[in-house]
Amino acid sequence: MPTVNVPLRIALVLLLGAVLQKPAIALAAPQTQATGRMLLATVVDLSGKTQVDFGVDDFVIKEGGDEREVLDVHIADYPIVVLIDDGPASNDLRPIKSAIARFIARIGERPVAIGTLARPTEFFASLEDSREDVLERLTNMNGIGADASTLPAVAHAARTLQETGSPFSAIVVVTGRAIDARVPVEGNLLPTITESGATVHVVESQASQLNVTDAGALEPVPDLLRVLADQTHGQYTTIFSPASYGTALDRLADKLSTEMMIQYLVPPNEVGGDVQVGVRRPGSRVVGLGVK
Repeated sequence: MPTVNVPLRIALVLLLGAVLQKPAIALAAPQTQATGRMLLATVVDLSGKTQVDFGVDDFVIKEGGDEREVLDVHIADYPIVVLIDDGPASNDLRPIKSAIARFIARIGERPVAIGTLARPTEFFASLEDSREDVLERLTNMNGIGADASTLPAVAHAARTLQETGSPFSAIVVVTGRAIDARVPVEGNLLPTITESGATVHVVESQASQLNVTDAGALEPVPDLLRVLADQTHGQYTTIFSPASYGTALDRLADKLSTEMMIQYLVPPNEVGGDVQVGVRRPGSRVVGLGVK
């Protein structure tokens, strides 16, 4: 990603336009009132270790070359929906539930809902439930052995997250199998997912990702969940044993829990442009994840 040096001892300025879900230059018409925008980012040191001890005076944001006033900086607290594959071909429900409980405990205070791929239009724990209730319902959750309705479940989660009005959100899908992309699906639901702005992260076992052809050869299964993760700029993680669900979700939790939301002010009658962000700490750099 290109960088630009600026005064005030900024260690690194990153151009975010290339990594944003929507180009920074595609902004709305000038406003008659000042508006706030939210930038999602992480800050890392020279060794790649994330840093979170920053305030509003530590960041410099420029939009279209004009410096913006930073209004607020805080650890990301956007809502998350976790979807569990509880279908008949998924035999890893117990280790998945245990790993998800740890994941929820590590992602900080934020709304969390839990649903399944087999029950696409309902959650057994909602975004409004307390953390204690969410974990209790996760513990008591049982699979129903129905086939996965992957796109309907993810689309329902995306709509629910979009209705919260949060500028950022995420869907975490945990499954013990590949979801075959060759099976006919409700393709009309894909725009619902991508346009919601939710990022889809996937943790998936590779134990059953090979099919045997009629000729007896092994071939990879084209994976629908990998497609969803790629299209929403999410993280796709494959594992090779049930014991690895915890490790994969711990790493994802560490990533999400160190993201920062930086709110800044856009003056009235300004269109803006490419967004640049820097941090006033030598040896640190900002990794931009999106701006809305």
